[in-house]
Amino acid sequence: MNLIPAQDNITAELFDQIADQLEDKGYIILPSLLPAELTDSLFNEVAQLNKAEFQDAGIGRDQQNQQNNFVRTDEIRWLNGETEAQAGFLEFMSTLRLELNRRLFLGLFDYECHFAHYAPGDFYKRHLDAFHGKSNRVLSTVVYLNPGWTPNDGGELLMYEQKQREHFLKVTPMYGSCVIFLSERFPHEVLKANRDRYSIAGWFRINNSIGGVVDPAR
Repeated sequence: MNLIPAQDNITAELFDQIADQLEDKGYIILPSLLPAELTDSLFNEVAQLNKAEFQDAGIGRDQQNQQNNFVRTDEIRWLNGETEAQAGFLEFMSTLRLELNRRLFLGLFDYECHFAHYAPGDFYKRHLDAFHGKSNRVLSTVVYLNPGWTPNDGGELLMYEQKQREHFLKVTPMYGSCVIFLSERFPHEVLKANRDRYSIAGWFRINNSIGGVVDPAR
């Protein structure tokens, strides 16, 4: 089965909707983004991974990256296109990158992403996706892979405006839904999950390479 989405199955109206909402509000919540077959394949892949195939998530970048269980307790696995499902997802996001550049002139250069697994009790406290002193992460994306999720399962995403203590948005991680938002604008957090919670977290980045120093790097 070919999981790479055909271009004629991805409508211009979808890209217009995403671009309009990002320009107007800085974020968009989509009840579904990917073709159903691709969503199912990604869920089947991440749900079958064992703990040894994940790594503990850290905070910070490069040499400053470190584990901090006070801030976050989830685990991750980077996507590199090694499976058909991963290749299909990365192809879809590459198309989205080009279409948003065409509409919003964002200069998005590449995309990085990982599976995220929150076991019962896991959380990620309030944070920004853009690293301090860096501007290469421009857009954040989260695709949820949680069949049959209910409000009692917890694990909601809370989004904040800068300098505001109370969240303005609470997102239940429903299966196939997606959130896209400006990385530098919205602090956010993930509340404790009451059962295994899966997603793909990703970032569209710009190219800050200067003087032979390659940026972005992962």
